[in-house]
Amino acid sequence: MNREDVPKNPRQARELFRAGAWTEPTTGIWVDFVNANLVAVPQAMAYEFLLFCQRNPKACPVLEVLDAGDPIVRRLAPGADVRTDIPRYRVFVDGVAVDEPTDVRDRWRDDLVAFLFGCSATFERAFEVAGIRPSWRLDGKRTPIYVSSIPCEPAGRMQGPMAVTMRPIPAHQVALAAAVTSRFPRHHGAPIHVGDPSAIGITDLSAPGWGGPVEIGPGEVPVFWACGVTPQLVAQQCKPEIMITQMPGHMFIADGLAAREGYD
Repeated sequence: MNREDVPKNPRQARELFRAGAWTEPTTGIWVDFVNANLVAVPQAMAYEFLLFCQRNPKACPVLEVLDAGDPIVRRLAPGADVRTDIPRYRVFVDGVAVDEPTDVRDRWRDDLVAFLFGCSATFERAFEVAGIRPSWRLDGKRTPIYVSSIPCEPAGRMQGPMAVTMRPIPAHQVALAAAVTSRFPRHHGAPIHVGDPSAIGITDLSAPGWGGPVEIGPGEVPVFWACGVTPQLVAQQCKPEIMITQMPGHMFIADGLAAREGYD
């Protein structure tokens, strides 16, 4: 399906995902609406994960928590099913990513607790409204995601480094970008680092962990935001029996308008 032909209605988008008709990244497409990350963990670990989110709100700003075993969203998109309404998932077993399916109904368990939390894709439209048009968006590239050396604050067994997204921002608009995104605290908020990538443990911007490489153009500065891929890094260290997440860049599209999250 051509990206220009995709429905703009979030409910219709989720129907596409559920039918398996769209399995590609959602990056840069449904930017008018709230984008969310997914993490589902066993109930026995749910308190630890909630505590981890509370201690690391930049990386994991919680939007909604579902009841144990219940995959149906109540607030962000009433009636949506977190087992089917995302284009692609990642399934971790004992800390190892073992599958990247388009449907996790066969992996779902009665004790799984699903968390939906904010995503920086939600503030992409705010950039445009503010007049920030970085080169990577004009080229239609995916936002790169890196593993930083910034440690998250541990919570029980849950610990690990913070994942970050990077966007090259024109130098004269860095302060504006920080001001715009600070209005989206539920979607990672203001940047966590500006400038030298090596200061946060990133040695090669051309080799992101996920997403496509993005060049720093003339007059641009690398700006980094906390990223919702962080729990996937944590899973590799704390090795939960099972953890289900979205594939990086394949977001849950909620009903709410992005504008209401920040600049409306």
